[in-house]
Amino acid sequence: MDLNKLFKAMVLALPIMAISACSSTSESETDATSSMGGSESGQVVSGGGVETGGVAPILTPEEQQRLKYQELRKEHIIYFDFDRSSVSSEFSEVLNAHGDYLSEHPNVRVMIEGHADERGTPEYNIALGERRAKAVAKYLQSMGVSPSQMSIVSYGEEKPLDFTRTDDGFAKNRRAVLVY
Repeated sequence: MDLNKLFKAMVLALPIMAISACSSTSESETDATSSMGGSESGQVVSGGGVETGGVAPILTPEEQQRLKYQELRKEHIIYFDFDRSSVSSEFSEVLNAHGDYLSEHPNVRVMIEGHADERGTPEYNIALGERRAKAVAKYLQSMGVSPSQMSIVSYGEEKPLDFTRTDDGFAKNRRAVLVY
């Protein structure tokens, strides 16, 4: 009879223990683990509170410059002031990054598209877009990029980036785009 009661108790207790063993950790345990260093930064905290793990590599200045230029090359649009075709100084770093890349890779070609906003005649805007594309090409050429690597096309007002007729919309349309 005692064995029968023990068996029934075990049948009930085992599933309850299995369910409780599979439950997730509480928020307080998770917070305590993350406040001790956790694995967010790739470091492991041992029992004594000593951090072990990977050390961030020290980059040389050349590697830092290369990484910076790599990020800057993600920007392909150079914006211009109203009715201007001169490259402003705020885009010099972006163009330096593209120029450096093109100089190091002479087999890579780039097309420079010139654009204008819709104010002005279509003929004037085509000419303005061409002057903008040529200004970017001249800048890149001064950095040592071969003219054979660059081609120029002007779209004038034909391919707007922003269709709103606001000052911000017009400013987005006054641009040169580097297309690899």
